[in-house]
Amino acid sequence: MPEGALVPIGYLATPFRDRFGIPRQPQLAPHALGRLRLLRPYDRAEAVRGLDAFSHVWLSFLFHRTAGRWSPTVRPPRLGGNERVGVFASRSPFRPNPLGLSLVELLAIDTRDGVLLTFGGVDLLDGTPVLDIKPYIPFVESRPAARAGFVDGPPAQLPVDFTAQALDELHQHAHRWPDLAALLREVLAQDPRPAYADDPLRQYGLRLHDLEIKWRCTNQGAIVESITLAADDGCR
Repeated sequence: MPEGALVPIGYLATPFRDRFGIPRQPQLAPHALGRLRLLRPYDRAEAVRGLDAFSHVWLSFLFHRTAGRWSPTVRPPRLGGNERVGVFASRSPFRPNPLGLSLVELLAIDTRDGVLLTFGGVDLLDGTPVLDIKPYIPFVESRPAARAGFVDGPPAQLPVDFTAQALDELHQHAHRWPDLAALLREVLAQDPRPAYADDPLRQYGLRLHDLEIKWRCTNQGAIVESITLAADDGCR
């Protein structure tokens, strides 16, 4: 294979149809499921033989929406969006080579018709090209005493509530997306707003599945105001 010729083994299907609202790290939203159907010739049952013995895996992937756009410094949200650090001291998607690595929970392997893998706690855009899968090995890769720079712990979480209208609309979509309420709470609790946004009157739009979520952030936390079908579906 020529240098640089990276071939996706499949494309991940996730609830996140737009970059806004995607958790900034994996495992922050356990109800965010991703499904990966392996492409030929990688869709053979023997290719995943023994993988079910592992609870978590690494996904190597491409930042396909940011390819060719990079900067030597970035402004991490954890630093308020004002302070800059080097791109190699961050997990920014705007990198010289648009390669990413995500640790996800392996929930299921279905080999009845090709290979379909289901993951939990994903933090990737719908349609993300996946390049490789590797098992996570805790005794080698877990380092609880490691220094984590400006990411010194989990961020504070927002309380999340729903208006009466949003609860009614949530019920209407429950037959298709039974875990939608839990997923919304996990996503909005991370406060996906830009660091500079603090206007309590501003309404935000968030795409999950084929739905448009309208919400605000007040002193009491995030308030989901409406849940409707999106005018258009898909961003791949």
